[in-house]
Amino acid sequence: MGLTLTHIGGPTVLVELDGWRILTDPTFDPPGRTYGFALGTSSTKTAGPALTPVELGPVDAVLLSHDHHADNLDDSGRALLTDVSAVITTVPGARRINLPGTTGLRAGGTHILRASGKPDLTVTATPCRHGPPLSRAVVGSVIGFALSLDETEQVQLWITGDTVLHRAVRTFASSHRMDVVLMHLGRVRFSLTGPLRYSMDSRDGLELLELARPRRAVPVHFEGWSHFSELEKGARSRLTPDSTGDIVQWLEPGIPTPV
Repeated sequence: MGLTLTHIGGPTVLVELDGWRILTDPTFDPPGRTYGFALGTSSTKTAGPALTPVELGPVDAVLLSHDHHADNLDDSGRALLTDVSAVITTVPGARRINLPGTTGLRAGGTHILRASGKPDLTVTATPCRHGPPLSRAVVGSVIGFALSLDETEQVQLWITGDTVLHRAVRTFASSHRMDVVLMHLGRVRFSLTGPLRYSMDSRDGLELLELARPRRAVPVHFEGWSHFSELEKGARSRLTPDSTGDIVQWLEPGIPTPV
């Protein structure tokens, strides 16, 4: 198996896996704009993408954890969806996007990507909760993704999606054989909702790695937006070789990196 990751920025990563080119959560807008979120909250984009869609080149499919927050799908990313033959996202997200080739999944659901000259790629939606208990009605539906080749039991890549660390995520992590985990961190907070958290931080990431025991872990989605309360420096201070056994790999934006 050959796996190369290119971090574009935020949650946006080009996944190259045995001939497949898969893009996660496309965000390509320039920095400087403030976007509204739920309950009157907002966030400003502070960094642009490392690559443009033209520089990125064609992709086989997009894995979209959710469509209703601009830090996971902005205007430029939404425009890119029309050029992609397969988009996998949440069930309500698929209805809103309403493009040919869009598939909506709930946690536990699967979809198999097939293409000539490539191995079948099974995409399984994994559980996410993008906030505290009982917040789903406000923050909306979110999923992560587990990628497996040729229906093997091992997960080649788990993309956690935007989630806090809760029981269903812990159960998935501890009950599957993992090769690589792409962790969405950043500890999202908004001044309007005080100490409430809407994504994992490095402390959660450390616990997740103890449960999943992957060969490699790659943190993303901790920079580029004003709503992150734990940036790279803070995450690096906890996810050290001493604490993780040297499995954490940090990506340089725009640089294809074998993992």
